[in-house]
Amino acid sequence: MTISPGHMGHQSFWLWVMCLTGVDYFSTLGYQPSIAFQSVGILAPLATVVLVLVTLFGALPVYIYVAGKSPHGRGSIAMLEALVRGWRGKVMVLILLGFAATDFVITKTLSAADAAEHIIHNPAFKQLPEWIQQQGEVKLRIVLTMFLLILLGAMFLRGFSEVIWVAVVIVGVYLALNLLIMVTGIYHLTSHPALLSRWWGNVTTGNWYFHSEFGKGGSWWVILAMCLLYFPKLALGLSGFETGVAVMPLVKGDPSDDPNRPAVRIRNTRKLLVTAAVIMSLLLLSSSLITSTLIAPEVLQGNGPAANRALAYLAHGEGQERICSIFGEKFGTLYDASTVLILGFAGASAMAGLLNVVPQYLPRFGMAPDWVAVARPLVGLFTLINLGVTWVFKADVAAQGGAYATGVLVLMSSGCVATVIAQYRARKDRAWPIRVPWFFSMVTLVFFYVTGANIIERPDGIKIASFFILAIIVSSFISRIRRSTEMRFGHFDYYDGHSKFLWDSMKHLEFPVLVPHRPGRRELLVKEESIRERHRLGPDVPIVYIEARLGDTSEFSHSPLVEVSTTEGRFVVTVHRCASIAHAIAAIALELSQVGAPPEIHFGWSDESPLAASAGFFLFGEGNVPWMVRELIRRAQPDPDRRPPVIIG
Repeated sequence: MTISPGHMGHQSFWLWVMCLTGVDYFSTLGYQPSIAFQSVGILAPLATVVLVLVTLFGALPVYIYVAGKSPHGRGSIAMLEALVRGWRGKVMVLILLGFAATDFVITKTLSAADAAEHIIHNPAFKQLPEWIQQQGEVKLRIVLTMFLLILLGAMFLRGFSEVIWVAVVIVGVYLALNLLIMVTGIYHLTSHPALLSRWWGNVTTGNWYFHSEFGKGGSWWVILAMCLLYFPKLALGLSGFETGVAVMPLVKGDPSDDPNRPAVRIRNTRKLLVTAAVIMSLLLLSSSLITSTLIAPEVLQGNGPAANRALAYLAHGEGQERICSIFGEKFGTLYDASTVLILGFAGASAMAGLLNVVPQYLPRFGMAPDWVAVARPLVGLFTLINLGVTWVFKADVAAQGGAYATGVLVLMSSGCVATVIAQYRARKDRAWPIRVPWFFSMVTLVFFYVTGANIIERPDGIKIASFFILAIIVSSFISRIRRSTEMRFGHFDYYDGHSKFLWDSMKHLEFPVLVPHRPGRRELLVKEESIRERHRLGPDVPIVYIEARLGDTSEFSHSPLVEVSTTEGRFVVTVHRCASIAHAIAAIALELSQVGAPPEIHFGWSDESPLAASAGFFLFGEGNVPWMVRELIRRAQPDPDRRPPVIIG
């Protein structure tokens, strides 16, 4: 199964694809209510209101715009790549891919680890043989996490269609169970207003059950300030948007769609984003409210029985408030099973995102082998990486939480920046104050604040992300160096019909000689006299001059634009859009050798040092040209009799 832009296997109705991204987005309910309480105490419902406002009026508008500008699932990274060209843009993309890898990989390992936590702490687990329980919680958590990750990889090897339908069932059951818990919990609160009064009394008196470095108080201004200051700790509730865009190729469009801008697929993806954001916002608000009012603060803090499983705690009917007669061990076990499934399967959306994003960048940059664009080997590679991450972090949920939030927030901030730049450039005919997209600029500042606060609060996240970034950059440049002697040639485009006619005429020249010429150095007449004298070429030997003009030298493959002209009877081939001078010359020589005798390529001697020449070739498409042309021709043409010879005079 090969992945290409605009297509990634089976395509499905947008609501079913929402379930695939939803296993990541909605599964955070397994730990988000507990994290919210541990971060901001009983202010969690109010801080969640701020989070929901940022979600609906910040992140959602940004990604609605991103979906329209990146219909093939590359997301904000592709937008920034188009806005920032050259090596600077490539390095920026590699850094963002590092954060994307952090996001997607940690999504899988963290979710699987949290699923293992739910299994271990379920009462039914105590009924297993004693020798299993004696292995220790850490060892059991690692083994269970690895098993879930291997299971996920095996499911993806079967294909995307099966994964989507499994996701639909898992998400449907999980949402139904959560809806039952939350509706029942809210009904219980309306029937017992004293619980709300007790919670509100704690809010207004400053009894918030969390440590604040800025003091406590009960005024509205202090409460609002605390919610604005600490809501970045709830940032895991923002996950899902980048994944929602990454799985766009799975969304069914219309056969009449323009492949470059599939309007129906874009519209359906926007429906997916809006629906997922609204559902998650309601779930976050409801879960934070019932968690803060129906569960005693003591059992939510530290290693209490409700920590990291607040909703499961209610489903088991634990605690002083038994909100529903059907809640108990049987219903709780059913809820645990559903939670374990969605957490274990949360990596499916992340895997889909990785399988779409990575092949669209690294192979195209020449920074990964071609097999990276094939799904099955890539699934195996990512599964091995997941197992390695799990082993290093011992499947510890808390240890991976900072990296997860950092990856999510950096990608969302990049989406905000890309949106601001794209809209600013689109309004180039307007005056400066009107040209600036003020709304998106304010959203960008909000996400910068949230990202910065998260990095300061949990610096381990940026450390883990830095490891992924370093690994991607180092491996990418090693791959680029190793693949630099590939032909990297697509096809020739011709400047006009006259150039095409002259090009075809050159193929029938007898014993042609190709001479690379750098414009501005010497006049053609002077260079021709020097070439004929030094290389002992008679006046009847036709010479074709090649003028290669570099384009974006950071690009790996190129399709040069050929312009052919005649000057005083001499053929001059001007090649535009070259990623490398050596590759352009080799491609011309090989093309002309297809008819008649192979042409000779004559160079002058260069005084440039070998080290500087090699660095210049790799980074700027220049340097060491004669040797590189010879090497490229040798690799591309196995028949020695058909190889154009390279002569240095």
